[in-house]
Amino acid sequence: MNLGNTWRGIPPVTKNLILINILLWLVEMVFPRFGVTLVDKLGLHFAGAVGAFNPIQIITYMFLHDSHKFLHIFFNMFTLWMFGRILEQVWGSKRFFLFYMVCGIGAALVQEAVWALTWKHEYITEIARLNGLTYQHMSEVVTQALADGDTRFLSAVAEMKSSMVTIGASGAIFGLLLGFAMTFPNMPLYLFFIPVPIKAKYMVIGYAVIEFFLGVNGGGTIAHFAHLGGMLFGLAILLYWKKKGTLRGNGFY
Repeated sequence: MNLGNTWRGIPPVTKNLILINILLWLVEMVFPRFGVTLVDKLGLHFAGAVGAFNPIQIITYMFLHDSHKFLHIFFNMFTLWMFGRILEQVWGSKRFFLFYMVCGIGAALVQEAVWALTWKHEYITEIARLNGLTYQHMSEVVTQALADGDTRFLSAVAEMKSSMVTIGASGAIFGLLLGFAMTFPNMPLYLFFIPVPIKAKYMVIGYAVIEFFLGVNGGGTIAHFAHLGGMLFGLAILLYWKKKGTLRGNGFY
């Protein structure tokens, strides 16, 4: 395979998205202090974190990846190359870029909503564990402390909110997976190390179910609901295009 010809054959939006992500990742890796600053300024922070959140982060976060986790950016960019180039050729560059950005922004909005609904539960769960208390007891203590304006608790809560940050293109990538599955539902796909073809529609449904259960049961540092958010916002656009009869690109300018 001629890598030069392969690279030149990638449509412009897909190619530039890959380049931007890789360049920023390399900057983070080569200049770790600057990388920390990038995540601090451009990573998606909880909107309730005073001084940490900036609305532009809803866009910029999707171009950053953990410089210590090669597989994070590798799988995102591999998937972008694998499916993005096909969708861009079918939909056209402007339409593809719109879809990608809406999925990424939608993922950020869903993540913000999840944070808003769960931050107090996460905080109480953690400090209850550290202090050897029941969740109910700790919940009562925290609720009363916050109502009283206890500065110690307020400071701890502010610190916790400021630490809530996510980065990565995964939300937009999951939207692309859904876009591919709805555009080519019966296209056979292969998972790594599994030599059995799976139709695109079934593979994406499987991914969505797994992400949902991981999100509900707590997925560590991975923003599973953000992935589902990218799919959700992508689904809204895809259903609209399908209704107009333009899912495969015809008639869209």
